[in-house]
Formats: sequence, structure tokens, C-alpha cells
Amino acid sequence: MADTGAPEEPRDCLYYLEKVSIPEDSEDDYEFEEVPIDDEWSLTEGEEDLGAVIKALCDRTDGIGAVSESITPAQQHICQIPEVVDDFVRNFLVRMGMHETLDCFQTEWYEMVYKGQLNTEQVGIVPDAYTQNQLLDSELQNVQRERDDYREAAFKAGEALVRLRKERDFHRLHHKRVAQEKNRLIEDLKRLKKHYTSYEPAMRMLTNKYQAALKQKMLVSLERDRALGQLQSLEVSLRNTAAREAGRLSAGLHSASREASLLQGQSRLKGSAGGDTGSQAEANAPYDSSRDPTKTSLSRHPKDSEFPADTRIDPHLAQVKLLPADGSKILLFHLTSSVKAHSLPVSCLALHPQKLMAASTSDDHLWKMWGLPAGEELMTGEGHSDWLSGCSFHPDGSRLATTGGDATVKVWDFSLGRCVLTLEGHGHATWGCSFHFCGDFLASCSMDNTCKVWDLHSQRCRNTLRGHTDSVNSVCFLPFSNTLLTCSADKTLALWDARTGLRAQTFFGHLHSCNHATFSSAGNAVASCDSYGEVKLWDIRKATVVVTVCTGPHPSNQVAFNPSGWTLAVASNDGSVKLVDLASSQVTSLMGHEDGVQSVIFDHKGEYLLSGGSDGMIHIWS
Repeated sequence: MADTGAPEEPRDCLYYLEKVSIPEDSEDDYEFEEVPIDDEWSLTEGEEDLGAVIKALCDRTDGIGAVSESITPAQQHICQIPEVVDDFVRNFLVRMGMHETLDCFQTEWYEMVYKGQLNTEQVGIVPDAYTQNQLLDSELQNVQRERDDYREAAFKAGEALVRLRKERDFHRLHHKRVAQEKNRLIEDLKRLKKHYTSYEPAMRMLTNKYQAALKQKMLVSLERDRALGQLQSLEVSLRNTAAREAGRLSAGLHSASREASLLQGQSRLKGSAGGDTGSQAEANAPYDSSRDPTKTSLSRHPKDSEFPADTRIDPHLAQVKLLPADGSKILLFHLTSSVKAHSLPVSCLALHPQKLMAASTSDDHLWKMWGLPAGEELMTGEGHSDWLSGCSFHPDGSRLATTGGDATVKVWDFSLGRCVLTLEGHGHATWGCSFHFCGDFLASCSMDNTCKVWDLHSQRCRNTLRGHTDSVNSVCFLPFSNTLLTCSADKTLALWDARTGLRAQTFFGHLHSCNHATFSSAGNAVASCDSYGEVKLWDIRKATVVVTVCTGPHPSNQVAFNPSGWTLAVASNDGSVKLVDLASSQVTSLMGHEDGVQSVIFDHKGEYLLSGGSDGMIHIWS
């Protein structure tokens, strides 16, 4: 019997004896010692079987009767009785002081064990009631907690299922609508393509007629000027001949008079001869277009300005070469200051022609003037009814021209602080503008595929440049010239004569929409950029590409030469300013904007670089 003071073993652990046999040829190295046989436990020759041994043990046990039946080895087995059962009963009887009952229990218990009459499956475990109840309560609480968790998870899963079904139904309906819209757009696109194809022959015929009409107009104008010159010469000759005949008749009448008047008649004849010489000189005089009465037609305005002579002589051409022979290095710019210029994206920057000031335009319908390099705000203008897209300073710096989404061009006077002129005529939004170097003319480009040349004195359009087949995105006057440079979404650049409105040269090479083009300070090179980030440098004299640099795949919105003409600044839509060395085609990025860069300009000496972006910021790099 176990001691009452000993700790109880766990009720779940049941220990029992299994049959163990040790073969004679065991491979382990353990040496078994021989157990000596006591005389008291010595066995006779007839007691060498297990049944005889058990019978002998039963005979020698006090208080235990002889076993009536001998147990054979086949019937003998070792019962697997949980120790906790008899331990529990014995401990209980000891605590209660029931020693006689304990002796009877042990005698009967072991007698039934050895006889094999004890059914261990019916015994089970006799646990402590309180401990078992506590375990069952804990298990019940865990089960209830799991049940609540499962119930909550099932409720959430049901809500999610309902929500997903609603989303599925909505997306199915939206998909059907999108599919219907797509099919409708496909049908409309096919119909428009067919409609456009039907117009192509008519457009080609009209273009040919337009070109032929322009040529005919020029020929007629030349013929008219030549005929008017000949007519004026004939009229002068007729007047001289009539005067000569009248002088001769007057001289004959006076010669028949008195002989005293002979000398007077001779002097008159000499005077008449002198008049013939002057008239003949007048008849042989060259044609003067300023005296041509037909030069002023009905379409000419009395306040129209005259274009200056197009000498095409640039004083900077001899100082700056297209590309330096010894190469150049990109200047290392760093961010000096930043200005929160506008609440919406900055669309364009322009530099004052004499002072260190810059103007900015934005989608917030405002233009502002800034002092450099501190970036203080000097002036603000408001007047456009839509977003602003471009600006340009007058050559004397007293006025500013702006363009915007309201399809107008406005001219602002700084001394008056207001808009002094609004030019209307474009059919769609205007993208940019540029002043002529004389200051009397202003060119603007628009989404309506045209450019217009405006006379600021007569306040009317002098010429409309037609020829691009898509939106004209930028316009720029060649320095000290009447030549205009345009770039368009039709992937081409073009040079125009602003006086006649005729296209002089077309540049082909871009594979994507051309966003901006500008002249170098010397005027002998053109830089352009497109919507895929391709930047090209053109030789204007040969109309060929000199350098091609890829800064993409993000679009390039604007390009600017530094004053030396060796470095290009490119406004990239990836939020950086790209500096391109034209000698080595090396590209360096200036990071600082949080959104796409829309405009870049250098100052007059190339010491500062300004960039305006879609984040409404103007960064000043030095």
C-alpha cells in the first residue's frame, strides 16, 4: 500500500507490465549476473513450470486459501489494473482508520487478481470529484468560448459573403455597361474612320487647290506690280510727249512774229529743251513701291506695321558654334531655393529680357512676376477665364503676353497694371506665344492646328499659318529675323515666313508628338523634344539632325538652351530636370519636384536655372 504522505501519480498515466524476453544471442554488451537460488525458494524438479511456482507461492501466503484450480501458462495473464484505483481505496481506508476492512479488501482484491476474476474495464478511474469538476468546468468554458468565436466568425463570414455578392452584382452590371459602351465606341470609330476616308480625296484636292491658288496669287501679284510699273511709265511718257508737242507749237507761232522777239523765242526754245530733259529723266526713273497707288488695298489697315528688313544677320553667330570642338562639361547645379508659386500646376516660365525677373503662368488662371534669385513675388495678374498655358515678354520688358484655355491672347502693361489688349481669333485653346524682336508683332499657336501673327498697332491678325495637321504646341521667332519656328503633334517642325504666311522648311524625324522647340541664342540650331522623351538637335542650315538623346520613356515637356548653346535643360514628366551635354550626349538629372516638370529656363548668364512643375513649385538651381 502506498504511503499517504507520498504525492499521487497522475490519473491519466496507467502503468502495466508487458511481456519482455531477452534472447540469448543479444547483441548488447551488457553482462548479466547469475542470481543465486535461496534454499527457501528452491524448486523441485516437478515445479519447474509457472503453474507449480504460483501454487507454491499461494500455499506459503498467510491468510490466503489454497487455490482450487491450477492456472496453466496459457490461461495466465498479467492484468492491466490502474494503480490509482487501489491507491485511492487504500488511502481512503487508512485515513478513515478502517484497518480490518483494509485487510479484507487486500485479501479479496489480490485473490480476484490472481484468479483472473477482476474485470479491469469496469473499474475505470476513481478521480477526485472536485478536481474533475474543475477540469470539466474549464473544458466547458473553453468549448463555449470556441463556440462564440466560431459563431462570430460565421456571422462575419456571412456579412462578407453578402457584401461580396453585392460587389459581384455591381461589377457584373458595370462590366455589361462598359462592354456596351465599348461596342458603341467601336461602331462609332468604324463609322468615323469610314467618314474620314471619304474626306481624304476632298482634303487632298483642296490642299492642291490651295497650293495652286497661293502660287497663282503670287504670280498675279508679281504680274500686277510689273504691269502697274509699266503703266505708270507709259503715262509719264505720254505726259512728256504732250508737253513737248505743245512747246514746239508755241515756238512756231512766236517765230512768225516780230524779229525783235527772236531772242525771246530762242530762249523759250532753250527752256523747252531743258524741260524735255527733266521729263525724260523722270520717265526713266526706277519703280518706287511707296508711290504705287494700288499698293494700299482694301485689306490693308491704316495702322498696320511694317515688317523690318530680314537681313538674317545674327551678331552672336560668329561667337557661338553649334558644338564645341573640345567638348564641354555639364555644370553642377544644386537647389538654392524653392517657392510655392501657385496652388495648381505651373505651366510656363519666361525670363525678362533685361532684368533678373521671371514670369510664371498656372492652371489657377493667374500669372505672377518673381524677383531672382530670392524668389520674391512682385506682381500678380488675373483676367483669363480658363487655365493659362504660356507667356512671353515684350523685347523692351514693359509688357507681357499670355495664352490660355479660353482661346485668347492677352497683352498686359506693367506700368498700368492691367490688360491693355485681348486678341481673339483662334478656334481652340492657345498653347504659347512669342514676340517679334521689333516688338510690333506677336505670334501665337493653338490647338486648332494654326498659328497667327498679330499686329499690335492695328490689333488684328496679319497672317494665319496653316499646314500642320494636328495641334501646334509651340511657336518661336528666330532671333533678328522674320522667320517663325513651330512644332506640332503631327511629329513635325516647320519654319515659316511671318510676312507671307508661307512655310519655308519642314523637319521630319520625331516618331511621337512634338511638345516644344526653340532656337539657340546664336540662331543656327534648333532643339526639340517629344512625348516619349526624345530630344533632338537640328542644324537649321542643313535641316538635319545633329544629336539625338533619349531621356524617356516619360514625356519631355519643354527644352531650353543655356546661353553658351552647349547644354540643354529638359523638363521631364518624371519630376526631374534633365541636363544634356550636346558634345558627349551625357545626361544628368536634377531631382526636387514631387510631380512632372512643365517648364525650364536659364537666366541671361547661365548662372541660374528655373524649373516649374505640376506641384505648383518653382525651384531655383544655381
